[in-house]
Amino acid sequence: MPKIAEIEPTPNPNAMKFVLKEPLTWGISRSYESVGEANGDELASALFAIEHVTSVFYVDHWITVTQDGQADWQELMRKVAVPIREAPSADAQTAQLVAQAGATADTSKLSDADKERLDKINAILDEQVRPYLQGDGGDLYIMGLEGNRLMVHYQGACGSCPSSISGTLTGIENLVRQIEPDIEVVAV
Repeated sequence: MPKIAEIEPTPNPNAMKFVLKEPLTWGISRSYESVGEANGDELASALFAIEHVTSVFYVDHWITVTQDGQADWQELMRKVAVPIREAPSADAQTAQLVAQAGATADTSKLSDADKERLDKINAILDEQVRPYLQGDGGDLYIMGLEGNRLMVHYQGACGSCPSSISGTLTGIENLVRQIEPDIEVVAV
């Protein structure tokens, strides 16, 4: 059962990041934007059962819970802390799932040249973007690459943060344009 080490605000005023002493997973991120998506995930389902919770994102030693903006954070944090503390920590089964999980788009339909382009884009995102998003309780998932259009999906606190759709997206596009000058980055 993970103990909560600290609770941090995120740039999204409707999201809080709970830093844990024990991991919930070993490198596998879980991102849910509805109770239906969380089907089969006991922790996420328990959190969605709490009024005002609108999304759940967790990986390793932290979990981000986003609310609809209608709840008092102090009261809501007390409620969401209960299922977080009751959740089982990462175990051998989670480690086995790492091989099945991926943080990149389905590349089966891409040409070898486009796969190479996507690898370069992922490398720059891994180095210069994802650590900062994860530090703020979120992440970025590449949904696809079609020509010069890169589709990304924000997770966790970044998913509903006003700055992710404007400033952060522009920053990511400018960064990726250093290696792909004609790329357009679109949040989906």
